[in-house]
Amino acid sequence: MDNLYEKLGGKEAITKVVDVFYEKVLADETVNHFFTETDMEKQRRHQSLFISWALGGPNQYSGKSMELAHKGMNLNDEHFGAIANHLAASLREFKVSEQDINEVLDKLTTMKEDILYK
Repeated sequence: MDNLYEKLGGKEAITKVVDVFYEKVLADETVNHFFTETDMEKQRRHQSLFISWALGGPNQYSGKSMELAHKGMNLNDEHFGAIANHLAASLREFKVSEQDINEVLDKLTTMKEDILYK
């Protein structure tokens, strides 16, 4: 069976999902302030590689660990929930099944401890 990365359409599809995802994130006052000083082109590239790896695609992500990437941001459950919801909504726009979305969110949830309250 194909992994989620292949099932969703590989690199090109993931890049499109990430673009929609950041449109939603940057429009959300709960979390958009975390990105005011961010090079969004670089962020999109990193996020695409990271999500590709998280979904079973090639591991080309060479960025910081989750803990280091979020250090000093003091993210909380509300922020995590907003990001997870935006990711789910973005995947829905690309007709990803709820079962596959839940699998993606489960994978994200396994990283929660490395992301929150750092």
